[in-house]
Amino acid sequence: MTVHNNDIAAIFREIADLLEIEAANPFRVRAYRNAARMLDGSSLDIAGLIRQGRDLPHIPGIGADLEGKMREIVATGRCQTLQKLRREVPPGLADLLVLPGLGPKRVKALYDELDIHTTAQLARAARDGRIRNLPGFGVKTEQRLLQALAKHSETGRRFKLATAAEYAGSLADYLRAIPGVMRVEIAGSYRRARETVGDLDILATAKAGAKAIEKFTTYDEVAQIVASGTTRATVILRSGLQVDLRVVPPASYGAALVYFTGSKAHNILIRRLAQERGLKISEYGVFRGEKMVAGETEESVYKAVGLPWIPPELREDRGEIDAARAGRLPRLVELQDLRGDLHCHTKASDGQETIAGMAAAARASGLDYIAITEHSRKVTIAHGLDTRRLLKQIEEIDRFNETTSGITILKGIEVDILDDGELDLPDDVLGRLDLVIGAVHSSFGLSRDKQTARIMKAMDHPHFTILAHPTGRLIPDREPYDVDMARLIRHAKARGCHLELNAHPERLDLLDIYCRQAKDEGVLVAVSSDAHRAADFANLRHGIGQARRGWLEKGDILNTRPLKALRPLLRQTM
Repeated sequence: MTVHNNDIAAIFREIADLLEIEAANPFRVRAYRNAARMLDGSSLDIAGLIRQGRDLPHIPGIGADLEGKMREIVATGRCQTLQKLRREVPPGLADLLVLPGLGPKRVKALYDELDIHTTAQLARAARDGRIRNLPGFGVKTEQRLLQALAKHSETGRRFKLATAAEYAGSLADYLRAIPGVMRVEIAGSYRRARETVGDLDILATAKAGAKAIEKFTTYDEVAQIVASGTTRATVILRSGLQVDLRVVPPASYGAALVYFTGSKAHNILIRRLAQERGLKISEYGVFRGEKMVAGETEESVYKAVGLPWIPPELREDRGEIDAARAGRLPRLVELQDLRGDLHCHTKASDGQETIAGMAAAARASGLDYIAITEHSRKVTIAHGLDTRRLLKQIEEIDRFNETTSGITILKGIEVDILDDGELDLPDDVLGRLDLVIGAVHSSFGLSRDKQTARIMKAMDHPHFTILAHPTGRLIPDREPYDVDMARLIRHAKARGCHLELNAHPERLDLLDIYCRQAKDEGVLVAVSSDAHRAADFANLRHGIGQARRGWLEKGDILNTRPLKALRPLLRQTM
């Protein structure tokens, strides 16, 4: 039985939730949450190292007890601590925790005061107006819970793109190793780099389709076989992720890849173009009458309807067909175009590496420069830097650059934007930095006008360089705050500052539609990892996927430039 980082993280999150419902020691709760967060954000295959019997590298916050539980989970797929807690906590309470706005403390209050332990009971109590009177709830919270319950019932579970990638990669490798399987490609929203994935669509060509299907359905992570035939099968993995496999003939592979990559709206437009030419397109090929005229490659399918090949990330019916017809498709940015990373943390705040450690990891990732941008003093939970500590780090970075070649460290800060739009550190110290990243970490519930005015005022600051994670969302836990992004983008253009596309899998923020708006306004976007550990630089690939969905090209990205060309762009706001 194969266990992934995400499986361990899910167990640790549930343990933390159940412990908090039981009002356990908060330090114990935090230890499990931090471990889950570390596993979620790590590109290091920790579960794989354990499976191989190898020693784990030093991981801050993971002591002998948690490492022992990780090894237990990898070996058995279970954790005795979790089983014990499930017996102790009333059934159903953990299911309520998936709803936005319901943390363990509120779930416990609902159970203690109203005997609520199912979503049905919660919905009934909210409709009856019984929740608003509980301490810490109120009418607005009650209405938000009703909205969350409605949304929860309408949509199935979705997985963050990076989480789906854990399962997709190992499953694709497994399929490619089956004798007779020739090609394997993951299609669907995964291939289009959507922020979340509802299921995985996998295409394959094979000499013996039935044999490939049989091996697929016996994959060790399969929990349920929903359907199985000679050329297609659907299974549910232990993680809850649904996977559909279709085995197609080589002659139909390109047509099937177009069809199953989607989106639905894009495919409808392609079929309409085909009809105008007297053609019919399906997952089996492009046909003129009974004769198949294209389908072996995606390029042949698009050529048949008079178009060049369109990158998967653009296939959303957002003007890509007209752009392709006019020869105006963007030449999308690629991961290797990045020259640096402008948002990184070290152990001086809430990171896990030294400056030297982050620099070495960045250099190994092919980067020429990084910016160290710790949190500022307001973020006390992240051990944010005050003026004294920031000045000390400035000196440390200067010494590093004087003695180290192969990579350059830029001096920066992720400074909090306060409620009144002021920045969390004084001008005299901000003026000594190479760049200043402004971030909203509080007061997410301000009105649209107030939130917009707050951020615009911060952008007017002479030392402001980049707006970090501009909408503040956390996938799937926090919706974007209400802000007029069109105004912010225009203001950034007027001020000469830039926007961040934060590549952390829980953020992927800037949203793709706003990337496109920034491009149209000529505002540069920094694709940054928000790295807190060495392995986090691997998250840049998810940021590039989001940038490609936003039609961004190499020239639209701030940190595709060499350092000499970058520095004037960082200074133009100061």
